Amino acid sequence: MPSGAENAQVQGGWPPAASQETTSSPDGALTVGFVGRRGAVFWLALTTGFWSILTLGFYRFWMKTRLRRYFWGSIRPGGHPMEYVGDPWEKLLGFFIAVVILTFYIGVVNLLLMFASFTLFDGNVAGYFLSFLGVIPLWFYARYRARRYVLGRTRWRGVRFGLEPGAWGYAWRACVHWLVTICTLGILWPRMTFYLEKYRTDRTFFGSSKLTQGGRWTMLYRAAFPLIGAIVAWVLWVVWITFIDPIGEIWAAFLDELLIELLGYEAFLSKGTAKPKNVWRLWLLIPLAVALYTGVVHYMFGARRIMANHKSAPGIAVRSNLRTGRIAWIYAGGTFLAYLVLTLGIILLSLIVLPIFGFEILAQITGTDADLTFDAPRWVAITASVIVYFGIFLLWSVVYNTFVTFPLMRHMATTTVLPEHHGLQSVSQAARDEFAEAEGFAEALDLGAAI
Repeated sequence: MPSGAENAQVQGGWPPAASQETTSSPDGALTVGFVGRRGAVFWLALTTGFWSILTLGFYRFWMKTRLRRYFWGSIRPGGHPMEYVGDPWEKLLGFFIAVVILTFYIGVVNLLLMFASFTLFDGNVAGYFLSFLGVIPLWFYARYRARRYVLGRTRWRGVRFGLEPGAWGYAWRACVHWLVTICTLGILWPRMTFYLEKYRTDRTFFGSSKLTQGGRWTMLYRAAFPLIGAIVAWVLWVVWITFIDPIGEIWAAFLDELLIELLGYEAFLSKGTAKPKNVWRLWLLIPLAVALYTGVVHYMFGARRIMANHKSAPGIAVRSNLRTGRIAWIYAGGTFLAYLVLTLGIILLSLIVLPIFGFEILAQITGTDADLTFDAPRWVAITASVIVYFGIFLLWSVVYNTFVTFPLMRHMATTTVLPEHHGLQSVSQAARDEFAEAEGFAEALDLGAAI
């Protein structure tokens, strides 16, 4: 039976080998190279996505496996490529197992909750709410198991990574931390981020070497300063245009209706107010939205950088020089291109689908002569619309993998170094994690789309 490296070479092939200049820095630190090419990712995502459409989505397990093998092989700590040895059949069978379990669980639980809701509250609102709450622990459970599978199928220099079992422990801790974070209006968000990452890191190992998450949760507030500033700016802006110098009747009436709908409370802000004035202040929404987006990205990846700098193993240390500004640009630019493709696709789909319903309605609305419009055969319009519909999602996946996933992984890899790595010499192999369900629960709960 072929090894992980041989299997990866057969199915996708490694990218070109790294040069010696990319393997170490002048201070002796072990650097991480990245040798992937954007064009190769584009064609790999396009071809595998095309086969996923033809097989009604079943090939997506092979698509994800091939993309991971390429990305993993492009990341080269010390010049040695990483390996992803996951099996698409594991993913497929795990997906079926998870679907059967979740169908039974969600079906039985929802039935009992709906019965109790109609019996006790004479309605289904409470049942739907409790049903939603019941899925949240499964969401965290699935995320932990997906991470365990990916690490268990990742190797470097032939040595396996791994994650100890502990999905239910992670799930209930995540629920408690989120409850505390919500009750404190987000003030303790850094605490939740730190302790959940510490739970995962302290159970992660590379061969016989176990990782440790050091530091304290308060250190993450440094990464949260831009986000805090953006939230304060939003609050001041709302107070300014609502109470200090109201923008006018339109804004006040909107707030009145909003408060009535949400709280049953009428503020009477629209009574006796003047006509709209200084409407230019609404344009401040643009820089405020940019500031909020930048703050969120800075916190998410700034916190990762800080925690990465406090991760260690015996004789091994990690340092990340990740730049949050670059990450924000990657997400903004790549997501803009993806949504542009989606928008153009929807417009094209609308133009193709239009003949299915005929042009009579359009002619009645516009007052044009219906005899002058072109009425395409129905089967042609249906076929073209189906092709365009699936093509939209195919192009979305291709653009996202090419312009978001690829530059993101390249940046995170090339900004990571191991300043202390003598402990690698004493690392021995770990046993293979026989993980029957693979990422099945994450796939079934729609959490498995990420590479």
